[in-house]
This record gives sequence, C-alpha cells and structure tokens, in this order.
Amino acid sequence: MKKTVLNDTHRSLGAKMVPFAGFDMPVEYAGITAEHLAVRNAAGMFDVSHMGEFWVKGPNALKFLQKVTSNDVSTLTTGKIQYTCFPNGKGGIVDDLLVYRYDDEKYLLVVNAGNIDKDWNWCMTNNAEGAILENASDRISQLAIQGPKATAILQKLTTVDLSAIPYYTFVTGQFAGVNNVIISNTGYTGAGGFELYMYNNDVVTLWNEIMKAGENEGLVPVGLGARDTLRLEMGFCLYGNDIDDTTSPIEAGLGWITKFADGKNFIDRDLMLEQKNDGVKRRLKSFVMEEKGIPRHDYEIVDSEGNVIGRVTSGTMSPVLKQGIGMGYICSDFLKKKDDNIAIRVRNRDLKAKIVKTPFI
Repeated sequence: MKKTVLNDTHRSLGAKMVPFAGFDMPVEYAGITAEHLAVRNAAGMFDVSHMGEFWVKGPNALKFLQKVTSNDVSTLTTGKIQYTCFPNGKGGIVDDLLVYRYDDEKYLLVVNAGNIDKDWNWCMTNNAEGAILENASDRISQLAIQGPKATAILQKLTTVDLSAIPYYTFVTGQFAGVNNVIISNTGYTGAGGFELYMYNNDVVTLWNEIMKAGENEGLVPVGLGARDTLRLEMGFCLYGNDIDDTTSPIEAGLGWITKFADGKNFIDRDLMLEQKNDGVKRRLKSFVMEEKGIPRHDYEIVDSEGNVIGRVTSGTMSPVLKQGIGMGYICSDFLKKKDDNIAIRVRNRDLKAKIVKTPFI
C-alpha cells in the first residue's frame, strides 16, 4: 500500500488510518462531525497528496486535450482552471479531473487517486497527437486548506495576495519560504480556501507551518470522512459513487462541462450530443430525507406506490442540517411527472424523501 509523505504525521496526530485508492490515508482525527463543522466554521487542512498529476506539454497539447476531455480547453486563459472529464468511448466516464493552463503548450491535469494508472494508460493510448505527457504523481504532494478562515491563515505565510486569486484560478509563488508552490482556488467543500501543490520534500514543512499559523484560528487536520460529507452537502460528484464508467456526463447533470463547440471533436461527442438532444433514461438527482433515516450507497429509491425508480449513489447525515441527504439516479419517466416526492428503502422501510436542488446548504 502506498503512503503519502505525511503518513507519520497523521499517525502522530492520532488519525484513524484506512486503505483508500491504494493509499494508507487518514479517515478522521477527532471525529468526522467535529472536523466537518470546523471546516464550515473556521478551517481544516486535508492531505490530498494521493491525487494524481499529469503534465501535458508541447505544440499539440491543446489538440490532445480537446479530444480526450469533454469541456472546451480552448476557452482557458493563462492561470485559469477547468473542471472536466475523460469520456470513455462508450458513453461513460474514465475520470473527472481539473485542467490547469500555464500557457499554450503547458497544462497540468489533476486526477483522482484511484484512477491514476487507468487515466495514465487512457491518455497514453489516445495520444495520437504526440503531446508530451509526464506522470508526476509520485513527486508532487498536495494540501487543501478549506474554511472561512483559510485565507487569513494562509496569508500569514506568503506575500502573494490570496484575495486576488479568484475561484478556479491559480498562481505559482513562494509560500512559507518554499519556492514554486502552486496556489490554487478550486475547493471540494464549498467553504472557501486553497489547494497548495509542492514537491514531496517540502510538504512536511508546509504542513507544520500552516498548522502553526492556524493554531489560534481553529484550524484542525481533517480526514477523508469529513471531506466526503462536506462535498456531499454541496452536491459535488464523487467518482466511483455518483459517476463512473457506466454513467454519462449528461445523465450526471454535467452537461455544463460537455461542450459541443465547432472543432471540439472529443471522444463520444456524437453520442453525448444525441443524449443532450433526445434525452436520457435516468438522471442524477439530489434529495433530503423527510423521515428519520440515513440513505446509503445502493439503497433503492421508490415512488409513492413502492415501485423502484432508482438507486442511491451517495448518502449521509448532514452535520449542518442534521438531516439525511443524498444523490441517486432516478428514471426519467418518473421525473417527467414533476413529482418531487420519493422514498428511500432503508432496511425494508420506505422512508419519505423529497427531490431538491443542490447545494443542500
């Protein structure tokens, strides 16, 4: 099993460690709910060094990315970031990812930890354009500092004006005495904050300096458990749950990252254009529980007569709402009825729920 450079640090902090995406990762320290609320009210720091990073370079970099990703990379300007996915040639999703644009011939792709090898093989197999590809995943560490106090805490450690970095934008600068740190504003919690990318030999220094800067601001280390509940409160998809090789971006409500601009001849373009125009048989929807109960992955979604109309892909008890929330695919025939009233089958009991829009909070 792989370990991030901060593995010993997590253990010294009393983290509960679990296998995740081939890595030994902290799922919680003080408790998922406490860590969740710390991020919503103050700040939390996540070790997300397990994520993958690929460089795409050369004169054909853009041409390659326009083919293998669903979003329109040509609209990116220097310093901007784009959320997108790799269509798999069969109407599904290889992975969802971020694209960072450095210049016309240099991009950074950030992919999910569990899909690093699959994504790398997919990119190599589909690189007929001859783009220069480099898998830097084993050399780069990443920290995510999230929460309303994150900017003030981090600003103590850099002369880079963090307030001047808009959402889905990045800069490279000095941070806590370390040069060439990528400072990125994307976030997977909806609570604000930044991601920092650095070489492995600098991550312990940055972790310690950030924890020290935030010790009087309520900053706490946060594990994967709260990362999942935080992203679900915002309605963000998780690969392997809400999207995978069997789900299309159109079904998943990701039509906004599926662009059909002239010259954007990406993998599965024709199939996804057909889905956009003709509709799909199911759609990913969000719901809140109206009766006491926690929805879990793969629970059945039923209508008022008990007919199965879908399945839950993600579910939890929202620490903020103190209410069960979730997402799942529901058949389009039911959705055409404009009926928001559904039920989740929890241990043979149909508990009332209602379809809502996200974010949940």
